Amino acid sequence: MASQNIEAIRACYAGFRDRDVEGILSGMHPDVEWVHPDGMAKYGLGGTKLGHAGIKEFLAHVPSVLGGMRLNPREFIEQGDRVVVFGTREVTSRTGTTATLDFVHSWTMRDGKATRMEDIFDTVAFHELIES
Repeated sequence: MASQNIEAIRACYAGFRDRDVEGILSGMHPDVEWVHPDGMAKYGLGGTKLGHAGIKEFLAHVPSVLGGMRLNPREFIEQGDRVVVFGTREVTSRTGTTATLDFVHSWTMRDGKATRMEDIFDTVAFHELIES
């Protein structure tokens, strides 16, 4: 049986799968930090977004850069207030090219809700896909 923290994170991934923004936010504190590599700033996808409003703004911007994305979390490792998720994402460019890219998500939890999510991935591969 999964812990409360892992269940909350699984609910976020289910929200991504279902394209349900409220489902994505269901496992996050209202003041969550949503962190993406600064190397994605060129496309408006880098840096830290704050709170549910910042995440909604970020998610609304993604379709202007990408044709689609599907997350496939594979492994969940929990230690204290941290859950690390290893997975892949199928990313489709606006021109229709699709690639599978690895990710690591580092979630910091408090009282069963995420207070921080850091997305770690190969920004060079992501840039190549966006520009294809």
